[in-house]
Amino acid sequence: MNILVLNGSPKGEYSITLHTCLYLQKKFPEHNFEVYHVGQKIKAIERDFTQAKELIEKADVLLFSYPVYTFIATCQLHRFIELMKEHNVDVKGKIATQITTSKHFYDVTAHNYIQDNCDDMGMNYIRGLSADMEDLTTEKGQKEAESFFRHFVWCAEKKYFEKPLTEKYTHNPVPAAAIEDSNTDKKGNVVIVADIKEGNTQLTGMIDRFRAKLNAKTRLINIREYPFKGGCLGCFRCASDGVCVYKDGFDSFLRNDIQTADAIIYAFEISDHSMGSVFKMYDDRQFCNGHRTVTIGMPVGYLISGKYSAEKNLQTIIEGRAQVGGNILTGIATDEENTDYEIDKLADSLEYALENKNTQPQNFYGVGGMRIFRDLIYQMRGLMKADHKFFKSHGQYDFPQKKKGMTMLMYLVGAMNSSEKMRAKMGNKMNEGMVMPYKMLLDKMDKQ
Repeated sequence: MNILVLNGSPKGEYSITLHTCLYLQKKFPEHNFEVYHVGQKIKAIERDFTQAKELIEKADVLLFSYPVYTFIATCQLHRFIELMKEHNVDVKGKIATQITTSKHFYDVTAHNYIQDNCDDMGMNYIRGLSADMEDLTTEKGQKEAESFFRHFVWCAEKKYFEKPLTEKYTHNPVPAAAIEDSNTDKKGNVVIVADIKEGNTQLTGMIDRFRAKLNAKTRLINIREYPFKGGCLGCFRCASDGVCVYKDGFDSFLRNDIQTADAIIYAFEISDHSMGSVFKMYDDRQFCNGHRTVTIGMPVGYLISGKYSAEKNLQTIIEGRAQVGGNILTGIATDEENTDYEIDKLADSLEYALENKNTQPQNFYGVGGMRIFRDLIYQMRGLMKADHKFFKSHGQYDFPQKKKGMTMLMYLVGAMNSSEKMRAKMGNKMNEGMVMPYKMLLDKMDKQ
């Protein structure tokens, strides 16, 4: 098979993910691998898509190779997929798969994003490989990579492809009705970070109604107008001091103009099953804050134009962003139906959050995500000094193995529970012991 590796890493040949592809190239010489560095060359590809189109159309297989950046693929690979669609590249019937490296932080949403777009373009998708960054340096990781590729070839020969994740749909937007903003004495500082394409009156109308309805001062920032020099390079230059290698001032702009707000509302039109490459660049460039959840406790909300109810993967990403960031997700207003009601509800919910500072407990999306970062930052604390200081001061290093008292107690309980005689003697005492602290709390409340 002729396999075109679409390397979405901005590091080009220095990509860790790419080296898994190069390893497979050596292990399976009967297949022809060709590498195209789309992440590193994205600006040149935007100017001239000719070579990309030629390489894609002569390939039998498209292998998307990339590091997972903030829940999905890199913004550079986002943009390349947009260009594939804009140039109507004929890939219908071609086989597609993917290889990623990460610490398994929302790698599933990244893989779903690629599969959704492969489905859009009529490709036959085969499940990809999600590897840890160090996997290829271990015998276990090498065997897993080889096993993945053998299974991939078997699926291709048998024509065993995955079913589409998202059903095709048509979006019929419901415009927001304009209302007069009669309150001229608003207070507060709510920033609306939006990706507004020229002529997008639908999203603009949604934002206008929200601003009129909300009883707080708002600032609108169209990130499409920000002079980005490029997407995150993953260079780790910001790991110690938080200063980005780009000289476009985004790190200062982010901290002074956005993160100082009382709340943030994000507004965008669904594009290619995500927020689009511009919004993704904004997301990726926030790596100047490393893994520090500097807006923890801040209310956030979304104004989304598009059929959000059909985009299950995007729903996971949005909830995951709020959960990992420790934000109060006040709502998501869409224009599928009842647009005015949804926008007004979001405005009211945001006002409530600002006034009451209601906290939201973390679910699996937040707890699981932060556990991954907790272990990563502690291991790399010599490099990620600012992250380490932040995690330490915010009590993120809650390693369960350090709770020696609880560990010893569980050994004792385990020994007792493994004895049939002891279980008979204990009866229901284990359950009674487990709920005792909670009963004591309720009893205390009765006495107050």
